[in-house]
Amino acid sequence: MGCCGSAERTKREWRPLEDRSCTDLPWFLLFTVFCVGMGSICGFTIVTGGAARLVFGYDSYGNTCGQRNEQIEGVRLSGLDHTDRKFVFFLDPCNIDIVQRKIRSMALCVSLCPPEELQTYQDLKRFAMLNGEVIALYVRPALPPLPVFNRCTPLDVSCYAKFAEAVVTFVGDNSVLHRLIAGVAASKEIIIGLCVLALVLSMILMVIIRYISAVLVWILTSLVVLGSLGEVTSCLLWMKEAKDEAKEEVAVSRDSGQALLVYAVAATVFTIILLLLMLFMRKRVALTIALFHVAGKVFIHLPLLTLQPFVTFLALLLFWIYWILVLLFLGTTGNPVQNEETGLTEFRLTGPLQYLTWYHAVGLIWITEFILACQQMTVAGAVVTYYFTRDKNRLPVTPILSSVLRLVRYHLGTVAKGSFIITLVKIPRLILMYIHNQLKGKENACARCLLKTCICCLWCLEKCLNYLNQNAYAATAINSTSFCTSARDAFVILVENALRVATINAVGDFVLFLGKILIVTTTAFAGVLLLNYQRDYAEWLLPLIIVCLFSFLVAHCFLSIFEIVVDVLFLCFAIDTKYNDGTPGKEFFMDKALMVRRQRADLTHFI
Repeated sequence: MGCCGSAERTKREWRPLEDRSCTDLPWFLLFTVFCVGMGSICGFTIVTGGAARLVFGYDSYGNTCGQRNEQIEGVRLSGLDHTDRKFVFFLDPCNIDIVQRKIRSMALCVSLCPPEELQTYQDLKRFAMLNGEVIALYVRPALPPLPVFNRCTPLDVSCYAKFAEAVVTFVGDNSVLHRLIAGVAASKEIIIGLCVLALVLSMILMVIIRYISAVLVWILTSLVVLGSLGEVTSCLLWMKEAKDEAKEEVAVSRDSGQALLVYAVAATVFTIILLLLMLFMRKRVALTIALFHVAGKVFIHLPLLTLQPFVTFLALLLFWIYWILVLLFLGTTGNPVQNEETGLTEFRLTGPLQYLTWYHAVGLIWITEFILACQQMTVAGAVVTYYFTRDKNRLPVTPILSSVLRLVRYHLGTVAKGSFIITLVKIPRLILMYIHNQLKGKENACARCLLKTCICCLWCLEKCLNYLNQNAYAATAINSTSFCTSARDAFVILVENALRVATINAVGDFVLFLGKILIVTTTAFAGVLLLNYQRDYAEWLLPLIIVCLFSFLVAHCFLSIFEIVVDVLFLCFAIDTKYNDGTPGKEFFMDKALMVRRQRADLTHFI
């Protein structure tokens, strides 16, 4: 790691330090040991043959295809030499257990998949003699299979509907399903083009949002106020009409009049509170607009920030693929057990080994959160470098790369600790969600309400900790302090600026949400125009849904980076205004837009 220990500074200068030291080194060592454990699980599945059984396949007697096998005690026809038999042949591949999500068919290792449909007993016997297997008593397959991944895959389309049902435990009308799949296949070029369009729109919006943020904020505020006033006016008009009709329907008009009166009073109170909030928080809204403006400049000076979603997604994708592969390896690892219902040999983890799956599941959460935290620390380090560099022409050649190197050399322990805290909160929430789903329709109303309350509280706690962690990473990027010290310092700064934080989160999140909606609606509109020639809704509905989901995911990834930049800029601004006053030796680091905003605030306060 380039250092041997962690040294805390009692006096912090609140600016990026060149002389750094490792932070939270014990947590880095703990995370390293945990990752070694994750790798050991993969090694265990390979050494014990689970990986080979998944890759090459195995028959119903525990023999791995394509290699020489050892005798399994108590299992007949085990220990065969299948060096020349490299394909798994399922006699009844469409016999799928929907609940357990696996094939219940007899499986055999064969040298070649049958070249033609086996329709009669003689065909099956001839195929058995060709492969040297005694399979005369087995059920015949329906269609000639195709060798894929060492498996003789059936060509019967109905089997794939059953496979889909086994995966998602739901399948509708087969004809509709086939039409939907056909629609996706026919529109694949349009889908790819629209996904690229969503990607381009997201990148453009990150740059131009600083020009339209002020207009959006004030237009939306005006619309909300006008909408509230309109509701009050409408209620008053309805009440007037109700009074005019009171002679004919006295009871009904009296009840409706009271309801309208209550609604009108509530709407009036809401409008007054909203107007007062906008009056007293207009300066803080202006700060939000200024931060959006500076954030746009950050992306112009640091264009590599736009690549962060790609890098993070690639890292997550590679880890998830690895995790899924090891999970599949675990499914074919363990001791051979004979299924009492089918008589087929299966491999299951027993005893202490069954906890390997739980360890692997915890690894999924912790390492995923670790990768996301690395993204936050990288972005925070680059933004901190930008903010505390007075002359922007003297920025490092690659601030992003410099931030990554600082992270890898000094602060991986801090990121590991922060991500572990999120993991500790996320695991109980996921367990409670699983229990709630398993008990659906069985528990009483009180238990159901209690479970939902606990899940909601844990979700809120997770969101708060995520926000605090993000600011703690920014404090670590500035002062090179440990996670707890950085979190405490960041928490103090945030509490001192609580109203500003609330305004930035409320207004900023809403503007970014509108940006996501803008990208989705634009992409969807383009999709409707391009797919309009397909008159059958079933043929273009699924492609349009796929495009909308992808465009929202892309917009969320890119604008989340923008949100991180705004939050880090605010923390830097709050620190700058607290420890500097503009006098010689304590000059501000802030951008001109923030400087103008602060001068106006000082002038208003003086008046």
